[in-house]
Amino acid sequence: MNGDATDDFSSAKYLDKNESGKLDYAIAYSFQTERTTGRRPSLLKRGYVPDGGGILLPVPRKEVGRGVSWKAIGIFDSGVGGLTVLKEVMKALPQEDTLYLGDTARVPYGTKSPETVTRYSLEIASFLVKRDIKLLIVACNTASAFSLEALKRQFDIPIVGVIDPGARRAASTTKTGKVGVIGTEGTIRSSAYTKAIKRFNPDIEVITRACPLFVPLAEEGWTENEVARLTAEIYLGGLKNEGIDTLVLGCTHYPILKKTIAGIMGKDVQLVDSAEETARTVTEILRNSGLVRPAREKGNHHYYVTDVPAGFLKVGNRFLDGILEDVQQVSLEKECH
Repeated sequence: MNGDATDDFSSAKYLDKNESGKLDYAIAYSFQTERTTGRRPSLLKRGYVPDGGGILLPVPRKEVGRGVSWKAIGIFDSGVGGLTVLKEVMKALPQEDTLYLGDTARVPYGTKSPETVTRYSLEIASFLVKRDIKLLIVACNTASAFSLEALKRQFDIPIVGVIDPGARRAASTTKTGKVGVIGTEGTIRSSAYTKAIKRFNPDIEVITRACPLFVPLAEEGWTENEVARLTAEIYLGGLKNEGIDTLVLGCTHYPILKKTIAGIMGKDVQLVDSAEETARTVTEILRNSGLVRPAREKGNHHYYVTDVPAGFLKVGNRFLDGILEDVQQVSLEKECH
């Protein structure tokens, strides 16, 4: 391949770009994927067509779509909590590659202004989009509440937050019309879940409780001991007395405490895990768009943090049952400026 051809085809602007009445072009060599995952998948698997002489020919859009399916899923959170979302995505779509970024240098987001959270979210999304993702999950309730619309305006890929999937499930699950939502102070103060649930059914009564101590309990691994049980009793006793029949776990840390929370609320209250619902929504989007990788494949998972990785590794391994290994520290400022 001559130098001009390489320059033309290696440009990211040619990847799956569709122009009216024209054929799409695919990247001659999978530079994007190799850079982000360290491996070069088969060009044939990606839907690229060699002419026998080393040149890759333009292929119809329906073929290029298979190339898009080989891109990774991007996920970000202010820290480790979003790993519960990643865990559910890995269960639902084990064949998919993922790129996860935890903004550990600027955690927590719940104490920040909406403008600041939106700025952080745009920086992180830009970092992940540059690594050629096919879908972005905002695995942070605060960022989902404050920045989702700005992200959708800025980036031309599917973007999924964690609030609407949980709200949709709660609205369809409740029989009594009374739904409880627990979350951090910031999420509860934003009323994001209340607004979302009422968009699906305005007649539902939504009762909220902030449970800030659940986060350090989850990160410490104190999820089923006496301290966790007593804390849950104090937080959830009032909710139980309100007569709710559905409870939304409105923080990505809270699924770690699901067994303790369920024990306090009893069998008559259905728990809605926003991490599970988000993974279900992502699966539907990818399948409906024809962007799911073949089931025979095995996904690779890459992790980035914005501060030293030691704490993230320690807590993250609790969340992912010890499978978290290589974590890379990155500077978003260098990426964005």
